[in-house]
Amino acid sequence: MYKLLLRPLFFLLDPEKIHHFTFSLIKITSKIPGFAWIFRSLYVVENKRLERYVFGLTFKNPVGLAAGFDKNAVLYNELANFGFGFIEIGTVTPKAQVGNPKTRLFRLKDDQGIINRMGFNNDGLEAAISELKKNTGKLIIGGNIGKNTHTKPEDYTKDYLACFNSLHPYVDYFVLNVSCPNVGSHAKLNDKAYLEELINAVQKANKTFEKQKPILLKIAPDLNDHQLDEIVELVATTKLDGVIASNTSTDRTGLKASSEQLEAIGNGGLSGQPIKNKSTRVIKYLADKSNKTFPIIGVGGIHSAEDALEKLDAGADLVQIYTGFIYEGPSLIKSINKAILKTN
Repeated sequence: MYKLLLRPLFFLLDPEKIHHFTFSLIKITSKIPGFAWIFRSLYVVENKRLERYVFGLTFKNPVGLAAGFDKNAVLYNELANFGFGFIEIGTVTPKAQVGNPKTRLFRLKDDQGIINRMGFNNDGLEAAISELKKNTGKLIIGGNIGKNTHTKPEDYTKDYLACFNSLHPYVDYFVLNVSCPNVGSHAKLNDKAYLEELINAVQKANKTFEKQKPILLKIAPDLNDHQLDEIVELVATTKLDGVIASNTSTDRTGLKASSEQLEAIGNGGLSGQPIKNKSTRVIKYLADKSNKTFPIIGVGGIHSAEDALEKLDAGADLVQIYTGFIYEGPSLIKSINKAILKTN
């Protein structure tokens, strides 16, 4: 029904406006008696064989929703009814910010991709906490954290620590988002020396809590082998709990979209089918190079069950969807979980 009826209508409208409309639609329908049950009966696959124990947490199933969809943690309870095993909220920054000027979200229909330059638009730390206090405990929640756009370079770590310390009681794991191409000073956030400083600072803060939370690093799909070697070394030296591979890409190679269309769109991070192979390559390289010494969450271009299995075969322990969720609808989660059960 989604691909035949809803998606054609949704795709007639501005992507950012339809995103907010969809949120309202899910929120409203989920409050109607019986609708949450209908969603669960349509999309949730319950089976103990789908459970995954990764970085100290037990996931109901290995299919998650990537950060960027529920930025402000306003819909995760309702989205749990669509069959996800975990949902990552954020990216959350200490202060609310509007992000980059609109228009900043673009569909590449022929490529089954999206380009965005949202710029960490979110309602801020306190708003996220207020929403997370409403958690009904249906599934694991990850907290994706970042810095405010106008934060000075010498204060980047303070921003991450502010988010980490305040969100700690409310999320199950953390993701340090250092690879989004749509924020200022992107280069520093990928500098190995700074990353080591940042991770060590967050690890130190983690030890002040009675119960420590897993910390992951989200990396770009455009890293070369030398940079990936540095990531493997960084995980080992800082004792990170895992890596998310990958974020969006700045590469436009091989797209069906015309050069005129891409020029009109401008800069931004590319997601969806065009980055599928790049993401899978990064996953396999990290898994092989590290001898699977740390968990990997695979994300990037998952539009089918086969795409998800490819990520898992490459070395991912869990997978996340975002653009595939927009193009394929909630049935994608069910089809992935059913395919995983067939391979077990």
